[in-house]
Amino acid sequence: MNEHVPAAHLTDPTVLVTLTGADQSGVSTRLFERLSGFDIEVIDVEQLIVRGRLVLSALVTVPNDLTTFEQTMRSVGDQFGLEVELEQGIGDNRPRRVGRGQVTLLGHPLRPAAMAAITQRITDAGGNIDRILRLARYPVTALRLEVSGADPDILQADLAEAAYKHGVDIAVEERGILRHAQRLVVMDVDSTLIQGEVIEMLAERAGFGAEVARVTEEAMNGELDFEASLRARVALLEGIEASALDDVRASLEYTPGARTMVRTLRRLGYRFALVSGGFLPIIQPIAEELDIDYVAANELEIVEGRLTGRLVGDVIDRAGKAEALRRFAAEARIPIKNTVAIGDGANDLDMLAAAGLGVAFNAKPVVRDQARTSVSMPYLDSIVYLLGITREEVEAADEDDRSRTP
Repeated sequence: MNEHVPAAHLTDPTVLVTLTGADQSGVSTRLFERLSGFDIEVIDVEQLIVRGRLVLSALVTVPNDLTTFEQTMRSVGDQFGLEVELEQGIGDNRPRRVGRGQVTLLGHPLRPAAMAAITQRITDAGGNIDRILRLARYPVTALRLEVSGADPDILQADLAEAAYKHGVDIAVEERGILRHAQRLVVMDVDSTLIQGEVIEMLAERAGFGAEVARVTEEAMNGELDFEASLRARVALLEGIEASALDDVRASLEYTPGARTMVRTLRRLGYRFALVSGGFLPIIQPIAEELDIDYVAANELEIVEGRLTGRLVGDVIDRAGKAEALRRFAAEARIPIKNTVAIGDGANDLDMLAAAGLGVAFNAKPVVRDQARTSVSMPYLDSIVYLLGITREEVEAADEDDRSRTP
């Protein structure tokens, strides 16, 4: 038996008081001061301010003297020049419907036509938008829509087509207590965490840059077997001095927003892994610089200070990436449902499918089409919005860190 039985039962009569108008200091205080004069209970409160316009709603049990109650509420409105609406009903407003999902929408820019299409698809799927919250206004516009009444898996499929048509990104996650738990973020490196492909940079030094770039493109599009194509490309690196690895590493540039994403999520206790078809001499220093917990990548054979054109050990291919995700999740004792995978190539598809949230980041068409969630914005920190973190929270945390630094 549930010992926490609410005093106001779900079937008891209630009244919803809503005040709207220009936002002013002291409105909520005055409202609840006047409400305290009645023998009632507060069931729910919601407040929203958009461009200086206030919407404040309080759901309370019905007072004995409803006429006096209405007069009192309207006097609060008169004091602040606000419109007042009262609506009687039963229980805790409308009961929440089954199928609780969180839809995150990213646009750069976000057009009204996109909003119309997305909201219509939610309605068509039997969903109701309970709340909309802006997560960021730059460098992308990010909104979170809390939806009830629609199965999140069905909703994801329904919204993907509309999102692609209108040039926006959509992510749908089931809402529940697990979304607050610690997560493991597993990232691809080349063309995801960093800009460009390391193997192409090395091949330039051997005079095979164009040839390797072509093969890399075909492999990332899923047109070639990854392991066979990787061995063929590595063979072209034979004879390159090992010092070229240091030169390439020094020239690497992180994807915009990469440091912000890692810094922000590490504050929340998230763990990180780099799982790459690239090479350990490049990946390991990146992991150390960013304080990454786990690494899986390929090892180049080096003899007498030069690359032999061969790999050492097993290749981290498409299946290997997914296996690494599962292994690291087990080591971190984090459920697979609470893992996030980010990648751009066909060799990332198994990893994206295995993760609780798989994100195709600026991905090849074959990857974007198969991934449940796709982000086409050029900013890696857009991922934090998919996890419900606002831009204001990120900036406030950064400012707090700066204030603590001597």
